[in-house]
Amino acid sequence: MDERLKNVVVEHSDDIVKMWLEEVNTHKKNEYTSTISDEMFESTNREFVNVIFSSIEKQGLSSDLDDFSERLINLGWPLSYLTDGMQVFRRVVTDFILKQSDKIDSDYFSEVLRKVDGWVDPIINRLVNEYSGSWEHIVSLQRVALQELSAPLIPVMENITIMPLIGTIDTERAKLIMENLLDGVIKHNAEVVLIDITGVPVVDTMVAHHIIQAAEAVRLIGSRCILVGIRPEIAQTIVNLGIDLGKFPTKSSLRKGFQTALELTNRRIEETQNNDEDIEKLIDSLDRE
Repeated sequence: MDERLKNVVVEHSDDIVKMWLEEVNTHKKNEYTSTISDEMFESTNREFVNVIFSSIEKQGLSSDLDDFSERLINLGWPLSYLTDGMQVFRRVVTDFILKQSDKIDSDYFSEVLRKVDGWVDPIINRLVNEYSGSWEHIVSLQRVALQELSAPLIPVMENITIMPLIGTIDTERAKLIMENLLDGVIKHNAEVVLIDITGVPVVDTMVAHHIIQAAEAVRLIGSRCILVGIRPEIAQTIVNLGIDLGKFPTKSSLRKGFQTALELTNRRIEETQNNDEDIEKLIDSLDRE
């Protein structure tokens, strides 16, 4: 009986596909598909149902399932598209098989359900597992990339480096900041590190504590920290919270912090000014050449 049911489904695949597409297309108004073009939605649906039939006909799970799951992730489609589509397929196939029989009893009905479940459930499991695994892998790669960009230490001049911080600082990120800071100070032989918090929206007790810890760690390895980018509202918050930042210099802007860093490394910025006569001589000499 199992082989006979399978032959019925395969032989009438065109009719089943048509029924499946009609029902799936009613989901087009869903939030996750409402912005997708009709052509893309229809082509993806046809690819989906072809992958399903390919797995049934081969009497095993096709690698096409893995490729299709990965493609959906790249398109940004949710997992619910797969699970909803498989449930529709289960219902359409069951109804179609039952309509092909002249007489339906409870045993036949149970056998049809069991057989269809045997086709559908492994496909759902494979699709969900592959989708979840691929998604976790992508999220992991993105997390690593964000971590690498979340606390960079940038050498701007000999013995002077800058660490710009952007976004919220939690405990995990604070640990990363500490590691990057200490490694970068040693790697770049930095005497002064500018920690720029211009892009940090909120500085509370915890954030200030992490910054103080980082500055103290840098001091212990022979360098100095300058905290820059302290906006008026941040300064007021620090005062209201009673946070002591007196152990290392603080500046309102990166420009002022950089000037202080130059002074700490026995350097300074000097402005040079050429008089008009010197400029005219230079222009004349260039014209003669």
